[in-house]
Amino acid sequence: MPANRAYLDYNATAPLRDAAREGMVESFGQPGNASSVHGEGRLARKHIEQARNQIAALVNAPSEGIVFTSGATEAAHMALTPMIYSNGTLRPASMLYVLETEHPCVLAGGRFGAEQVRTIPVLPSGLIDLDAFDALLSAHDDSTGVAMVAVQLVNSETGVIQPVAEVAKRTRFQGGYVVCDAVQAVGRIPVDAAQLGVDFLLLSAHKIGGPQGVGALAVCHSILAPEPAIRGGGQELNRRGGTENVAGIVGFGVAAEAAAREAVDYSQIAAKRDWLMDQLEPICAAQGLANCLEIFGVQAPRVGNTLLFGVEGLKAETALIAFDLDGVAVSSGSACSSGKVGRSHVLEAMGVDAELARGAIRISLGWNSSQADVQQFVHAFERITKRLGEMKRNELERAS
Repeated sequence: MPANRAYLDYNATAPLRDAAREGMVESFGQPGNASSVHGEGRLARKHIEQARNQIAALVNAPSEGIVFTSGATEAAHMALTPMIYSNGTLRPASMLYVLETEHPCVLAGGRFGAEQVRTIPVLPSGLIDLDAFDALLSAHDDSTGVAMVAVQLVNSETGVIQPVAEVAKRTRFQGGYVVCDAVQAVGRIPVDAAQLGVDFLLLSAHKIGGPQGVGALAVCHSILAPEPAIRGGGQELNRRGGTENVAGIVGFGVAAEAAAREAVDYSQIAAKRDWLMDQLEPICAAQGLANCLEIFGVQAPRVGNTLLFGVEGLKAETALIAFDLDGVAVSSGSACSSGKVGRSHVLEAMGVDAELARGAIRISLGWNSSQADVQQFVHAFERITKRLGEMKRNELERAS
């Protein structure tokens, strides 16, 4: 395996930032439970509250609304509940409407029963079908509760940016709640909870250079409170039981500050992604694979770090191994299926041909990605498509 590797899988997990590591190491050396009243406990509490402020600033949400969790999956489970309190009074949600291309943790429905979950279709571009969404909202029976709508801001596989503010506007008009998965958006585009008009935001540390195993639910309005999913000793203002992961939270806060700075100007990363994208078609054509390439989501607005594509005849299982042997780390889509390579539910929802979808390759860049990294990918892609072209030519010769 090559000594110099190109890591192009930031959407799966980003490398831990040096500053986040340093903050965590310092925190590891300090004793104290954040619920204790002595000096050591108060210092731990100070670190947590500083991180809470840093993460609130990242998404322009109230700091008192940031609830620390073990990750975005737990945050989703916490937010996706029929039991929502408004000003201390239960105002339940009776149905959950979920975009077909959502992350699996959201598609699972959280604490809603299977019979309480409906999916919202997407267009071939990957964008929400607003007409179908309107029809679902119009048909909602609010006699037993309002609608809850879950929509990603940025899709982890295609990078497609959804019109969340418009979705939220239509949902609010019907009196419903909006849960927004902002995991792949923060650090890539500016995220403003107030402008989006959502009620809950899902966040994750390890997508922005913080540690794995830490996330947050941002409750964007002080009057709202989902019923706790984990009860215990009253931590997080009785919203999530369990001793806080102080070091992890510190790393999350440091990463959030850096991500907020980077989201202002993502042009250099986008330029690398676009350069790489421009190389694919000529390489395919040179190997007799003209018209075999498809880039997914290109008809819609996308974040600047993500590229998902397929080449007819290319199998993801073998391609990923070949890239890895050439020192390039990429994926076939979401990294949340225990390392399995299969057809993407996102591409299925977009109506992509099943065989082409099975060969999808995702490239995702980040702050440490260099031009040498994308060039290394291009060289590996040239070798892989050369073998694929030779196989196709041999098949044609045997057929003749």
